[in-house]
Amino acid sequence: MVNLLTGPKGSGKTQQMIELANKAAKESDGHVFFIKKSHRDTYSLSFDIRAICMDDYEAIDNIDAYLGFIYGMTSADHDIKAIFIDAILKHAHISLDDIPEFVEKLKKISKECDLDFYVSISAAKEDLKLTNTDDCAYLN
Repeated sequence: MVNLLTGPKGSGKTQQMIELANKAAKESDGHVFFIKKSHRDTYSLSFDIRAICMDDYEAIDNIDAYLGFIYGMTSADHDIKAIFIDAILKHAHISLDDIPEFVEKLKKISKECDLDFYVSISAAKEDLKLTNTDDCAYLN
């Protein structure tokens, strides 16, 4: 399943994502990954969460490369149960216009690999009206 956390910048989405990831790591029987833009706040994550900072991967600069990166992670580790993507609009030049395609691809990967995605987006739900959110959940 793809879980979406929306809201304006500065509304506490990152902290909520960290709390959800830490909870998932405690309850999961598999691996939890947390993808973020920079190394900031990494210390807040549980030690058993694999933190990935996209600043370390400058070559990933578009939606296709980003999705390829996710496919690479899932092909290398079949025990991933959850991938948290914080502040997606700050990664790989992904814009709000890319979100409909991005969510569709994540839904496909989720089904293929039996894992959950949690994605925070600095936007209102209304800004995602072109996104097919069937099989998605909005987090509060």
